[in-house]
Amino acid sequence: MQIDNNPKKKRFSLLRRLFGGKNELSIYEEELVQSPFRTIISNFKDNKVAMTGFIGFMIILAIVLIGPLFIPIDLSFSEVTQINVAPGLDMMKVPKELQGNIKQISIGPTFSVGISNDGEVFIWGKTRVSSALDVANIPNDMGKVVQVAAGYDHIMFLNEDGKLFFSGNNRQMQSTPPYEVQNLKNIKQIEAGYQSSIVLSDDGYVYYFGNSMNNDYNEFHDYQGQIEKIVTTADGVLGLTKSGEVVYLGNQQNAYTRIPENMGKIVDVGTTANTVAAVNEDGKVFVWGNISTRGEGNPPELVDDKIVAIQGGRFHYTALTENGKIVSWGANNYNQSDVPSGLSDVTVVSYFTDYYQNYAIDENGNLHTWGLKGYLLGTDELGRDILSRLINGGRMSVFIGAVAVVISTFIGIIVGSVSGFVGGRVDIVLQRISEMVSSLPFLPFAMILSSLIGNSLTSNQRVFLIMVILGLLSWPGLQRLVRAQILSIREQEYVTAARSVGIKQVSIIFKHILPNVVSVIIVSATLSFATSMLTEATLSYLGFGVQPPQPTWGNMLYGANNSIVIQNYWWRWVFASIILGVCVICINLIGDGLRDAIDPKSQER
Repeated sequence: MQIDNNPKKKRFSLLRRLFGGKNELSIYEEELVQSPFRTIISNFKDNKVAMTGFIGFMIILAIVLIGPLFIPIDLSFSEVTQINVAPGLDMMKVPKELQGNIKQISIGPTFSVGISNDGEVFIWGKTRVSSALDVANIPNDMGKVVQVAAGYDHIMFLNEDGKLFFSGNNRQMQSTPPYEVQNLKNIKQIEAGYQSSIVLSDDGYVYYFGNSMNNDYNEFHDYQGQIEKIVTTADGVLGLTKSGEVVYLGNQQNAYTRIPENMGKIVDVGTTANTVAAVNEDGKVFVWGNISTRGEGNPPELVDDKIVAIQGGRFHYTALTENGKIVSWGANNYNQSDVPSGLSDVTVVSYFTDYYQNYAIDENGNLHTWGLKGYLLGTDELGRDILSRLINGGRMSVFIGAVAVVISTFIGIIVGSVSGFVGGRVDIVLQRISEMVSSLPFLPFAMILSSLIGNSLTSNQRVFLIMVILGLLSWPGLQRLVRAQILSIREQEYVTAARSVGIKQVSIIFKHILPNVVSVIIVSATLSFATSMLTEATLSYLGFGVQPPQPTWGNMLYGANNSIVIQNYWWRWVFASIILGVCVICINLIGDGLRDAIDPKSQER
């Protein structure tokens, strides 16, 4: 017998004993002292593929459980201007060539257009408005551009010769000026809206062309020849006269015509989609129109400063004070009302606001931006952020799968245990019931049951119904496994001994036999978890699962179930497919790893 007298090993062994450590054991000694559970964990940890799946699933689980706390979802939210926006965070990524040389910036729903001091045009953001139209395809022979105006899906350009150019959509003739506009040489302002374009001449005359049904505009209004500035809402046109009065240029009586009285002389006017704001010569702001709860109607009260200019975005206002400071108020769902702290120490000389973006230039020529940069994973058919819906929908998908597995596992354990241990007629009856449930065509039956019962339920009740359906129809496979295990165990000595001392059958089943088959149950439940998630996704994809606006990974795929979406808006189905597939694969890898760890014969030494 060889004795190891290595002093280093002895000192190391002594230190391990002093500080509570244990000596390194051989693999046979380790298996003798370890509990079966620790052996399973050790075997599972040695399986690199299973550990990869476990780590991947835990990352996904952490994201879908913790993510909604930081990225909440508003189920009632929709935004028509942000429909089917491609992934990317480039909506405010101003080209380097333009920075420090900006004359004007005009902002569209997902793109911006700017001109430099020497008349060069730059366009950035999501410029493609359809599969066939791109507002970045601008005319090549415009010359020096002096003014731009971005509309919903088109852009107007005015060069130094007073000639108009257009890019983008022309379906409603918004890019085809009438004859009298083509011959104008004294254009003062151009304004682009939703399917409409407006031109204001130096002598105060207004020319409107495009969709006349969308905006309420009267070309024969009484203020022709008196207009100093034109502004538009989503459905109306207003003007600021040379005498400092705000006037409505349409035919109808609506919220925009209820102009506040005694405003004094107005020096500037701005609009959001549904409201109008005017600033008088004393710096006081008046807001009217269809004022919502977003906060457009609550301008700040300044003590030592006063507002001298104002511009509106989609649902917010940004204003400039006489001391060169920026103030903003209104909706802030994209941080469009959060003025950067860096602007508090500088003087702003010009700024540009519309939709959800803001640009400000300070006295040193530095450009400051804030608002909507874009969407990391794009938006869907209602303008909703896919990233937030993936995170919140993942929590619902995982929750439905987990609850369904708990229900099916509970039923499978009870039925399999009783059937395997009692046997006889009880076994026959329970197995026939199990076969009846197994023989049901799962998806058609679940679809029919969900369709019949689910139409009269609320959204939360429908989610509960899906979980119950999945649980009630998924237990036969597990009960057969449990029954087979108990049939092989019930004749062993410890079971016979328990019977002989008078222990009740229920205690024998659930306290003595069942703990010895719990490993099989864990493996089966893990694999059933992935199956339940896939089944829920399948039901939702077919339109019979959880209904929108409540997101799940399945009904997000259902929203992309047509050839147009698949071809043109790939981000609406690719990301949901990837996250669902990765999650299910990780769960299956965990299940396979557990099965290998529990089965000693699969372990090769």
